[in-house]
Parts: sequence; C-alpha cells; structure tokens
Amino acid sequence: MTIQVCVGSSCHIKGSPEIVELFQKAITENNLENEITLVGSFCIGKCNRVGVTVQFDDNIVTGVTKENFKEIFSENVLTKIS
Repeated sequence: MTIQVCVGSSCHIKGSPEIVELFQKAITENNLENEITLVGSFCIGKCNRVGVTVQFDDNIVTGVTKENFKEIFSENVLTKIS
C-alpha cells in the first residue's frame, strides 16, 4: 500500500508534519514497514477547510487531524492489510 500525505502549503499549515509523524509511528508500531510506502505529495487536489488530505492507494481522505488519526488509520490501513 502507498500512503501519500499532502505536504503542500495549505496542508502544511493544517498540520501535515504532525500527520506524517503519526503515520511513521503507527506504521512502525504495527510492524508494517514492509507493507506500506509513506510518501509526501504536493497538492492532491481535494483541499479541505480542516485537516490534511491523504491518499491511500486510490482512496482519498480529507480532513485528517491528530484527533481522528487513529480511526482513519484503522479504517484505511489496518482493515485493508490484515
């Protein structure tokens, strides 16, 4: 699975560096280093007023925040890889 985190200016202001760190930690904690490629991406084209835009393979999720990260990671990563 490839996870692309938008690091464009809008998402950067909304916390993309924190979201990247949360992904790195979650990937390591779940021993998914060999299953997931985490990359930064400039604008994915789905800007949202709140949170960061993240693409999981072909699925784009908007509004990713540190508050909803665990739920989004579980729904879009853990349920797809397990």
